[in-house]
Amino acid sequence: METILAATVAIFFAVSIYLILSKHIIRILLGVAIFSNAVNLTIFTAGRVVREVPPIIPVELDTPDRLTANPLPQALILTAIVISFSIFAFLLVLAFRAYQELGTDDTDGMRVAEPEGEDLPPLGY
Repeated sequence: METILAATVAIFFAVSIYLILSKHIIRILLGVAIFSNAVNLTIFTAGRVVREVPPIIPVELDTPDRLTANPLPQALILTAIVISFSIFAFLLVLAFRAYQELGTDDTDGMRVAEPEGEDLPPLGY
């Protein structure tokens, strides 16, 4: 099971890096979203993927009497999902506003600070 998840994580990382290196903003955003899912799967795989009982301790015991699941990776992934979704939503709105203002989603066409008709700034003193 962990080998399959490791291969899936590798595919997610490869696809996300390919998309992040694109020139179009939407592809870059999708690459960032897939990258965050790949990181979440990495944390999940590192937390051992086995069928164990929930980490609930009976009232009469101070410690669990059998092997239990580790809740820390699950809590980290839940928090990371919320944070990555909010960042993705913010970046999507930012990309939409940039498209409205500039009329393109190509990163080469978004060079507002360096228009094509002007000379280069001075390179030295």
